[in-house]
Amino acid sequence: MSQTSAPSEKQFEDVEFGEDLPEVDVDVSLANVKVFAKAAMMEAPRFTDHDEARKAGLPGAIVPGIMSQGILVAAIHAWAPNAEVLNVDTIFRAPLLVDSKPVASGVVTDIDEDAKVIEIDLTLRNEKGETPVVGTAKVTL
Repeated sequence: MSQTSAPSEKQFEDVEFGEDLPEVDVDVSLANVKVFAKAAMMEAPRFTDHDEARKAGLPGAIVPGIMSQGILVAAIHAWAPNAEVLNVDTIFRAPLLVDSKPVASGVVTDIDEDAKVIEIDLTLRNEKGETPVVGTAKVTL
């Protein structure tokens, strides 16, 4: 009988400056965003209804900002499941549209050897190559 081992934890010493985090395909389908919006008690039409969002002047329903932040943090944990996220600073350049096909990615931009803190630049890129959401996180391992 074979056993499946858990993924090995990422070690601080193994992190390299400029290291790319694996890209993560993100599900921002209307169905998934509705589940998130309900759980977050944010069931506003701008998040859950394309037609109502357009009536409000948006290009369609948009992904809630806190969902985008959660996606960025999930990308960190896809790279290092044992990471402790100390903080995330997010910039919303443009709306991330519901039913788009974004990809979350990141790159290690600083390693503080003394404090054992890693800084990561994060990006949510849509299928047009635009980056409507970017951020920076500080993590420890």
